[in-house]
Amino acid sequence: MKIFIYKSLLIFLFIFITFHLTFNYALRSIERKIDTIGSKENIEIFKNEIREQIKDSINKDEIINKEDAILIKQFFEKIRNEIYKQN
Repeated sequence: MKIFIYKSLLIFLFIFITFHLTFNYALRSIERKIDTIGSKENIEIFKNEIREQIKDSINKDEIINKEDAILIKQFFEKIRNEIYKQN
C-alpha cells in the first residue's frame, strides 16, 4: 500500500509541475504581450499611426466605398429606429 501511495504522489507531483510549467509559461507570455501593448511608447506609436491614417483619408476623394456606405447607413437607420421605439 505504501508503494501505491508513493507512486500516486510522484505522479501527481509530475502532473502538477508539468501543468504549472506549461500553463504559467503561457500566462506569463500573454501578460508580457499585454504589458508591451499598453506601454506609453506603443500607445504613442499607435496614436501617431492613427493620425497618419486620418490625414491620408482626408486627402482621398472617397474614404469608404459605396457598399460600405450603404451598410453603415442601414446600420445607423436600424439603431435610430430602435432608439425611437424605446422612447
